[in-house]
Amino acid sequence: MSLQFSNTTTKGGIIQQIERNCGFNDGDISGNTLRLAQFTADVNSALDDALSTIFTAGGTWQFDDANHTDYPIITTNLVAGQRDYTFTEDENANLILDIYKLLVMDESGVYQEVDPVDAQMRNNNKTNVDSLTDGQDTQGIVKRYDMTATGIFLDLNPSYSQTAGIKAYVNREGSYFATTDTTKKPGIDGLCHEYLALVPSYKYARNQSLPSVKRLEKDIFEMEMRLKDRYGRRERDIIRRITPNQENNK
Repeated sequence: MSLQFSNTTTKGGIIQQIERNCGFNDGDISGNTLRLAQFTADVNSALDDALSTIFTAGGTWQFDDANHTDYPIITTNLVAGQRDYTFTEDENANLILDIYKLLVMDESGVYQEVDPVDAQMRNNNKTNVDSLTDGQDTQGIVKRYDMTATGIFLDLNPSYSQTAGIKAYVNREGSYFATTDTTKKPGIDGLCHEYLALVPSYKYARNQSLPSVKRLEKDIFEMEMRLKDRYGRRERDIIRRITPNQENNK
């Protein structure tokens, strides 16, 4: 069952579950400004934990918080003579966690996918990174990029400019809750919403040495397994094949 952030009428919200898990009276969190702010921060932290599990389990299926109103695709202008570009936030100030695909527009206006490389790798027959490290700023058609810290570095210096000439497919942070939220639901699988109540409940029970700590810890583990199972099955369109071990057939 999906859960709203707070529902003081049906008592079925995330905050109300935390109240019951921790032995509070009805309204002890939702009706207390300081306590509500503290537990809202813990719920948002639990959302981060859930996303970390989801990103790991998701495989080739790309997750994005359902509360975001746009797709996890960002663009920036390609500028002639500029090789490095910073990607820290999307257009709505959501933190970028990872870039998993990058495209650069050519002079004809067509996006071309470029390959990621590590500029700190030693040169070998398969990966030559000289154009990223030799300081020559050679002009040409961009084929590869290196990602360092919050920036990307193109292997060659673009000789032309294009509006929205760089397109990145990204993972980004979730859509967090505010203390004033009520009907908003977590942007993850509805069958896993309880996770956002269990983690804050466990932290409180642990800090207060409540007897419910072990039970809550067990419930969190089971919910994490559910997250992995639910999101590990999202690649329904991928045909899986069993490949014989060639080493054993020799």
